[in-house]
Amino acid sequence: MSPAAGTVFAVLLSLVSAAGYALAAVAQSRLAAASPAADDGRGALRALLARGQWWSAVGLNAAGALAHVAALHYGPLTLVQPLGALTLVAALPLGAHLAHRRVTRTEWRGALWTLGGLVGLVAVTGPTAPGEALSLRESLAVAAATALLIATLASGRLAGRGASTTGGRTGRGLGHATASGIASGVASALTQTLTAALALELPGDEPVWWQTALLAVLISAFATGGLLLSQAAYRGGLAAPLAVVNLSNPAAAAVIGVALLGETFRAGAWGWLIAATASLVAARGVVLLTKGGTTEPGADAGTVDAAAPPMAVTEPARALAAVVSVEPPGALKAAVSAEPAGALAALAVMGAAGLPATPATVAVAGSAGAPAPGPEPVVIPAPVPPVPSHMACP
Repeated sequence: MSPAAGTVFAVLLSLVSAAGYALAAVAQSRLAAASPAADDGRGALRALLARGQWWSAVGLNAAGALAHVAALHYGPLTLVQPLGALTLVAALPLGAHLAHRRVTRTEWRGALWTLGGLVGLVAVTGPTAPGEALSLRESLAVAAATALLIATLASGRLAGRGASTTGGRTGRGLGHATASGIASGVASALTQTLTAALALELPGDEPVWWQTALLAVLISAFATGGLLLSQAAYRGGLAAPLAVVNLSNPAAAAVIGVALLGETFRAGAWGWLIAATASLVAARGVVLLTKGGTTEPGADAGTVDAAAPPMAVTEPARALAAVVSVEPPGALKAAVSAEPAGALAALAVMGAAGLPATPATVAVAGSAGAPAPGPEPVVIPAPVPPVPSHMACP
């Protein structure tokens, strides 16, 4: 295959990978939205494993991973990794379409900021030399440190004590997303180590069979943990957790490469500056994505969600309905005469609540534009002069 054809094939596979990851993220977020908020623990895990939608998400994630690996076979890392950032751009409109809403401008701005930061971060954090791998001792140390970090992030301690508030749930969701990205990044690093061990190219002494098996178990644990953590993260939404997952994955790989494999950012000191700037840009995007889904600019405030519970009927409306059922004409006329705005507001609530309208309510609503009539004047009869006694009838 020619280099040009290989590049085209790598781009197509990268797009397929991004689409697979995006579909999986949307499926996971919808599954998280359909699960009870208090559903947690082993019962939640059993319920999750029993859902076909969950296994569909697992299959889509696996397909995305295979397409990504195949794309790396045909194209360079500097081309494939930035294209993987399109997962967020694809998932955002798809999730909004399935939720029957439009993507807000704030969400689009957040996606663009995050995409720019992610591309800048990936551009300077790739491995400098192929075939590098951790030693077995380094792999075990990384696995232990990562497990402690994931436990801290997943516990929600870094999100504060306001777990019952919206901000607390968002913070905990981003903590789960960070832990998911780190787990996936470490699983990738350990996979590279396992590949080197199977090829008998692992640094240090040649590993025995149980050491290779231990690496395989650790990879499976981190990969599964990353998938379950992302599922928990999507309880707080789709866009912001997905952005954090995509950011923390290459960040974890970069930390491992710089700290243990002797790698450095490309372009030397400029690479460090670009990485820092890209991180700030991506952080700005995550903040916008966190705020973007909370409001819908231009949305009709009077629109009622069909899935939401019926609007509660206020006490004035209940009282007015009770009075109408007893004496409609007199009660409504008195209510409108005393307080037109309050009575008409109660009538509006009655209509929204589905209470039946009577002829009296229609008559009063039809005359709502007229000023409220004042009290009827009291006519005092003039005094009658006494009749003289000589004119009285016998």
